[in-house]
Amino acid sequence: MTQEHGSGGLAAALAALSTVETLETFGRVTAIRGLLVEVAGPVSAMRLGGRIDVVVEGGHGAATATVPCEVIGFAGDRALAMPFGSLEGVRRGCPALVRDEAAGAIRPSAAWLGRTVDALGRPIDGLGPLPQGPAIYPLRADPPPAHGRRRVGPPLDLGVRCINTFLTMCRGQRMGIFAGSGVGKSVLLSMLARYTAADVAVIGLVGERGREVQEFLQDDLGAAGLARSVVVVATSDEPVLMRRNAAYVTLAIAEYFRDQGAQVLCMIDSITRFAMAQRDIGLAGGEPPTAKGYTPTVFSELPRLLERAGPGVGEGAISGLFTVLVEGDDHNEPVADAVRGILDGHIVMERRIAEQGRYPAINVLRSVSRTMPRACDPAHLPTVRRARKVLATYADMEELIRLGAYRAGSSPEVDEAVALMPDLTAFLGQGKEEATSIGEGYARLAAIVGGG
Repeated sequence: MTQEHGSGGLAAALAALSTVETLETFGRVTAIRGLLVEVAGPVSAMRLGGRIDVVVEGGHGAATATVPCEVIGFAGDRALAMPFGSLEGVRRGCPALVRDEAAGAIRPSAAWLGRTVDALGRPIDGLGPLPQGPAIYPLRADPPPAHGRRRVGPPLDLGVRCINTFLTMCRGQRMGIFAGSGVGKSVLLSMLARYTAADVAVIGLVGERGREVQEFLQDDLGAAGLARSVVVVATSDEPVLMRRNAAYVTLAIAEYFRDQGAQVLCMIDSITRFAMAQRDIGLAGGEPPTAKGYTPTVFSELPRLLERAGPGVGEGAISGLFTVLVEGDDHNEPVADAVRGILDGHIVMERRIAEQGRYPAINVLRSVSRTMPRACDPAHLPTVRRARKVLATYADMEELIRLGAYRAGSSPEVDEAVALMPDLTAFLGQGKEEATSIGEGYARLAAIVGGG
């Protein structure tokens, strides 16, 4: 009888506890300075990178809304936060709820293939909710340990013959595509997304123009390309935190598929917009500006982000292609210079070549793949060296040839370059709907220049 009474009392106590509201920790908004929200209150309960929800009370019967924010720093007894959404309606004194959830994490699954998500991992394609996977992947994960990573794998067929032949890329390699605006980066990315011999493509559109998103998904990527892809989108009008997070979400999704043993193609367009977003966050938090206004955290975050791509510790690997928007066509500006030193090669696209009507507008003489000697079949190396020599000879004499100052017969090497250049120019150009395998590219190049 006593035991039954004790059990009944315990059940009653548990029922009473279930009605008690969960304790919520919150502070108050004390100031808004541009993009920055200052929050006073239990600062010890907040953490760097943690989530705060600012509650905006609607007036005149309007619904209450919340603005998610991230803590980016502390100043005295106040936390400094930046919003993931609009600060419209936020006023001084608004409650700021401290969330004790995992700071920046997603749970991807294979069912995400064919879907388009935002910078918080939420679906934006109107196809319903995303099935969640069993494992949590943090957005700001550490790269795999250097001593435990595998080496890069065999050559990766990208379907673009000038890259396949002159700048052969390996599985697990990371390459940068450097170009000014309007030179054809997006079209080249769409070709690589469709034709690269990878199991999965994870594409991050960081700071993209809103009108171009549907064009990229429907026209450039197409139904077949989208079926094996996950696309992360943060348009240029979204807050800086969303634009920065889009790059982190892209790598986190790629890491999930890599851990499943897949060969992943990870593309981000563009790393420059990620750096600009990080610059805005740093400046708002009080960091000192350095070269061209970029803050120190920009140059510490770039390697942390880019090093996450590459070979893993298992069978899977992330092959990375990252575009860099060079400001004013200056290929030595700070972000381009930093990224070039981190990656395993760079593809340089030039406006001068685009103006001549050759696409993709790649200058193979200024481009480098750091794995090229081991990636290329030794039987094809003489052909590649000969073609590069012909291109370099023509580039040295191009102005004289165009002005008519060069006399035929003055130099056998220049005469040969002039004779071969039309065929080489046709080889380097490629239509958007055309794909060429590595073997076909080498065979066509050998037919033009020979192997000697």
